[in-house]
Amino acid sequence: MKKNMGGADRVIRIILAAIFAVLYFTGTIPGTLGLVLVILGGVFVLTSLVSVCPLYSIVGLNTCLTKSKA
Repeated sequence: MKKNMGGADRVIRIILAAIFAVLYFTGTIPGTLGLVLVILGGVFVLTSLVSVCPLYSIVGLNTCLTKSKA
């Protein structure tokens, strides 16, 4: 797959995933909403590791910086 996530986008997703995990495991956000956030955080980490977001592909968004050929 073609990469469509830039570095800043990847860092933001990892930070959000960490925040979601902390909120769930400290009991701040319990129950179903907490589980949804943890799953969403897992998706954020996975997409950050592979630098591909399927939703970006569907929408046609690309935050990956490409080097210009000079």
